[in-house]
This record gives sequence, C-alpha cells and structure tokens, in this order.
Amino acid sequence: MPQAKKRARSYDPVRTRTAVLAQLSNVRDAVRTLTPEQLALPTRLGGWTVRHLVAHIGMALTAVHRALDQPEPARADAVLLDWPFGTSANAAAIDDFTRRLAADQSDLGACLTDVDADLRALLDAHPGTRLLATNVGALSLDDYLVTRAVELVVHTDDLNAAVAGLEVPHDRQALAACTRLLADALAVRAPGGSTEVRVPPYAVVQCVEGPRHTRGTPPNVVETDPLTWIRLATGRLAWQEAVADARVSASGERADLGAYLPVMR
Repeated sequence: MPQAKKRARSYDPVRTRTAVLAQLSNVRDAVRTLTPEQLALPTRLGGWTVRHLVAHIGMALTAVHRALDQPEPARADAVLLDWPFGTSANAAAIDDFTRRLAADQSDLGACLTDVDADLRALLDAHPGTRLLATNVGALSLDDYLVTRAVELVVHTDDLNAAVAGLEVPHDRQALAACTRLLADALAVRAPGGSTEVRVPPYAVVQCVEGPRHTRGTPPNVVETDPLTWIRLATGRLAWQEAVADARVSASGERADLGAYLPVMR
C-alpha cells in the first residue's frame, strides 16, 4: 500500500456531514421508487444485483455505527489518504456481508430510512474528533465521514448505470470530496511533479516522476470531468477507453495515467 506522506487536504467537517446526509437522502428517495424487477437488474459490480448494491450502500453507512460501538483507539495511527488503498483487503468479507444483508432486508427503502435516522442521531451525539478503528487504522470520525461520502458518490453512479433513467442526483459537496480524495490518492500512488491532472471545478494535482513544472503551461496535462475521473480512479472505466472516447484530454509524453489506475478497487 502506498504511503500517504503528502500533506493532507483539509475537509470542512460541517460540509462533509451535510453532504453525506444529503447524498444518503438522494439515494433513499430513489430506492423507494424501484420496482422488484429493477432491484433484480445486474450491476457492473461482479455478481451483484441492484438489490445487493443498495444493501451495500446501507452497510457502508452503518459502518459508522459499528465503529462507534467499539472502544475508542488510544491514538490516530492512520491518515485519510491511507483509506483508498486499503479498501480491497476486505473484499471477500464485504461481499459476504452484503449478500446476507440483501437477503435479510425485504424493504430496502425502509432500511435506508432507518439508516438515515440512526446516522443523524449518531452524528449529533459524537464529536468529529472521536477516533474510530477502521480497516486502515484509527481515523477521526470527521475523516471517516469523507470516506462515506466517497462510498455514496461512487455507488450512486453505479446505481444510475444499472437502472436506466433513474438519475439519482449527486450532492455537489459529496462529489467534490470524492473527486479530491481520489485525485490526492493518485498523487500518492504516482508521486512527482511532471504531470498536472485537472478535474474542474474540484481538483488539480501534480503527479508522475519527471521534470517538475514551475511556470507557464505544463508540458503534461490531463483533464476530465468529475464522474469520468471517479470511474477511472475506481476501475469502472479503462484509461484507453476514456481517451479514445474523448472523455479525457491527455497531452504530453507523461500524460498516460493508465499504469497508475485504478487507485481504489
């Protein structure tokens, strides 16, 4: 796992909490409209159906509750940028948990309503500085909520891809947090200053070894929109496909990011 040695970007905790709750509400309202036939549709996530995907979204949010039920760690021994690189380690356990939850929940809309209410109560009861034991180490609640924003944004896009015409909206602040964290993860995975990656209006990072750009137009530039970047960063979209379809603009001899993607699986 790459070591996140760069100075961490700061996230406004109030905005993050508001964004997580807003995106959860967007998903909850959309799930209430899904028919049994739509819940049975396949998704781009292996063998998961839409039902599995919705159950997983609920599981990602109840992770806050499960973490708060555990004793508080003595000290923080991880940073936020460790998280994108640690998500694949528990893939098998997550798949098993998701399938059991999907089988147990007959009304996923009601389940997400309960998740929403419980999360709001927990966030009212606990300070953002409270430490949580996570799969990558001890993180503050404020930092862990940034990861929940990422989960919600990524899986909202999965949901929209699976159900034609659903179009669950993305909360702007949640989308911004997801874009920035994954862009910063790229800079950790491919450290350097030769290439500028632009994801307007949310993120610009320098990465890839080589001559460092100091002024004027960078010699190596990659630019794309937030959702395309998120799909690239999480393996939903291949680099060559995105370039061929003009969803990514890449100029310069060090502008090929294919070897560094995805940054989160």
